[in-house]
Amino acid sequence: MENQEVFQKVAGALANQSDVKPEDVKPEHSLKDDLGFDSLDAVEAVMGLEEEFEITISDEEAEKIDTVAKAVELVAEKLAEKANKS
Repeated sequence: MENQEVFQKVAGALANQSDVKPEDVKPEHSLKDDLGFDSLDAVEAVMGLEEEFEITISDEEAEKIDTVAKAVELVAEKLAEKANKS
């Protein structure tokens, strides 16, 4: 899966947790400041990403996700790990 495709899916998943449209989500957006996430929203967003991409994100990894770009980077990393295992 290409990074642009990953970005679009991540943006869509994060937009579902906020009042922002997927096309308005930018890589540099902060989950808290730009998307209005509180800690519960962030947990739900991580669960949504896990479900969407069929990956597992640890609590330690989830805590480091504070921007859309970091979410995309982590998902891409997890997908690469998953591809290498198969």
